[in-house]
Amino acid sequence: MPLLKICGLRLPDQAAAVAALGVDAIGVIAVKASPRFLAAELRPALFEAVATTRPQCRRVVVVADPSPEQVEEILSARGHQVVQLHGGESVAFCTALRRQWDGEIWKALRIRTPADLALASSYGDVVDGLLLDAWQPDQLGGTGQRLPLDWLAEFSPKPPWWLAGGITPERVSTVLSQVNPTGLDASSGVEVSPGDKDLQRVADLVAAVRQGPSPLR
Repeated sequence: MPLLKICGLRLPDQAAAVAALGVDAIGVIAVKASPRFLAAELRPALFEAVATTRPQCRRVVVVADPSPEQVEEILSARGHQVVQLHGGESVAFCTALRRQWDGEIWKALRIRTPADLALASSYGDVVDGLLLDAWQPDQLGGTGQRLPLDWLAEFSPKPPWWLAGGITPERVSTVLSQVNPTGLDASSGVEVSPGDKDLQRVADLVAAVRQGPSPLR
């Protein structure tokens, strides 16, 4: 059964409620251009709420091409365990961050064509996980845009990998019947509005993931 991450939380009580439903990771957006952005001073309370409710739920902060000042910020103790790099960070950047950060590093790859999947091998030895998302010219993530599943039929990178983009309760069984990711990452597919999650939709998604792929016909 794949893991499940819900990304783009902004409210501590809601994050705790999502964690209580049994998800495996909670993501907080530290990219100011995102409609789901959460300021640094507000993140510790949210992560503490998650840790108190479900200690085994990974706490992820999502950044994109962080400046040196932002790197210092994410290296400080703000309650996260995972840094997810969602910009154009190079292998060299990931390697340098690895020397400073003793938590997990995940690298998001924004896929525009099947050829972009070759990037995964470059990062395989320097990150703890990969996340695949559909490329969009004006937004880094949370768009709900789907990657063609046939592109991923032979995808088998060295690190664990997460699939994002259009993950909804209604679509999970179809996705899992065609690909076998380590985890699924949902945001807009379980929202009322950016950053405001629909708890019933999250519960339905958890149930769909546990049910697994559609039976073969």
